[in-house]
Amino acid sequence: MLCYQCEQTAKGVACTTGGVCGKSREVAALQDLLVWGVTGAAAYAHAARQDGKIDPEIDKFVEEALFATVTNVNFDAARFVELLRKCGELKKKAEALSGSKKAAEIPQADWSFSGGSVDKLVAEGNEVGIARDPDKNEDIRSLQQTLIYGLKGMAAYAHHARELGLTDESVSAFMLEGLVVAADPSLGVDELVAAALKCGEANVACMATLDKAHTQRYGNPTPTEVPLGTKAGPGILISGHDLFDLEELLKQTEGKGINVYTHGEMLPCHGYPELNKYKHLAGNYGGAWQNQQKEFDEFPGPIVMTTNCLMRPRDSYKDRVWTRTIVGWPGVKRLQNRDFSQVIEQALTLPPVEEKADKSILTGFHHTAVLDVADKVIDAVKGGAVKHFFLIGGCDGARPGRNYYTELAEQVPKDCIILTLACGKYRFNKLDFGDIGGIPRLLDVGQCNNAYSAVVIAQELAKAFDCGVNDLPLTLILSWYEQKAVVILLSLLHLGVKNIKLGPSLPAFLTPNVLNVLVENFNIAPISTPQEDLAAALAG
Repeated sequence: MLCYQCEQTAKGVACTTGGVCGKSREVAALQDLLVWGVTGAAAYAHAARQDGKIDPEIDKFVEEALFATVTNVNFDAARFVELLRKCGELKKKAEALSGSKKAAEIPQADWSFSGGSVDKLVAEGNEVGIARDPDKNEDIRSLQQTLIYGLKGMAAYAHHARELGLTDESVSAFMLEGLVVAADPSLGVDELVAAALKCGEANVACMATLDKAHTQRYGNPTPTEVPLGTKAGPGILISGHDLFDLEELLKQTEGKGINVYTHGEMLPCHGYPELNKYKHLAGNYGGAWQNQQKEFDEFPGPIVMTTNCLMRPRDSYKDRVWTRTIVGWPGVKRLQNRDFSQVIEQALTLPPVEEKADKSILTGFHHTAVLDVADKVIDAVKGGAVKHFFLIGGCDGARPGRNYYTELAEQVPKDCIILTLACGKYRFNKLDFGDIGGIPRLLDVGQCNNAYSAVVIAQELAKAFDCGVNDLPLTLILSWYEQKAVVILLSLLHLGVKNIKLGPSLPAFLTPNVLNVLVENFNIAPISTPQEDLAAALAG
């Protein structure tokens, strides 16, 4: 086993005996084999696409398979055997579609599902992992993995959009192309850097599609106060990122006396009018994903895990966890077809949630909401009331050093506005930052899935001030954990955004030479101390 795709990889180098996330060596090998097999299918599907032959089933599977290998998504070996079997079927289908024409001479194109035992598949996976070629140039390996991780992150966003009925042809096409490029042994550093930035470009289109899918179905988010307390009565907790799952759960629980609470990245769902209209959407319970073991233990009702950010369930609540779509843990129940009847039945038989009063917090500052008051924001900047904007957000995690983001937010001067998104905001979103002339100083843009909104806000402000994004009084200080954050970073680099501060540590999969490319071209840098980083940002 060798895995270094997430920020918390062992010793900041790589997980080799088991994942810090809880992933076993067996599952790690099966994931490596799945990426290998999907790449083989992509070689033929991409070639077929050049001749105008497109199969949506293949496109959909590639997204699901890559998403299943994202950190904290699926830990169940049996589920990966299912995916590998399906991959073998679709690889044959892609080969027939292309007339056996490959997009490139890559070894993955020769893969086929062996149909062997789990142990045999694990052995095959161990042969095709990251460390399979010890003589490979480390910079090439680094860039290939960066591209693969970007594709994994984009696959997650594409999966959500597809579930709501929207796809983008350019995204589906690059998903296949990118896999082939990452496997092509003939490509050098320059070609792979270009491919990584092209992945960022494709992801901007992907995030725009996802934003459209969300807003068409649920309306434009509006600033909304979300209660953090609980109400007396039966309750269901829903975590992850999937708005469609939440919608169906709300529909199926309506009128049954059950309160539904969001957790983690589901908090921003309260800002969508077509979700918030349900009176039994009672509030938000708990915080970021890494606290879920304690929080799930204390919540008495069933818990629905819709997408990534699953941790090893404790025995004390394992029988109350239900997984959806590609999420999995051995022995944890899996729901099919968004039928929540079993969850509802369990909620009505378990002890009720106790009433507990707490404060409320604001969410719902989608780009449409912010741009509705853009004139007010621009006047505040021109008048000197607002001196600077800080985007402080991204993935949260458990590694020591993440208190940096809390301290940074606390120390941001009172004449500055903080934009935030993703679960990194849980480090400080319960603090009272006040407002500037009626503009809240903390604007929660939404999930990591809403990163597109932050991009639009920056681009529209740049237009208003007739300057480039890098000329705005805006500093991006980001935290990262997994592959969705990787592709968002690639998107920002594609857009030419410079001077990004990244932490709490830099990716282990970046070699010094590759990191140097990012420093030279984009001035990307690790975080230092809140005081030093604030001083540098405000000195510009």
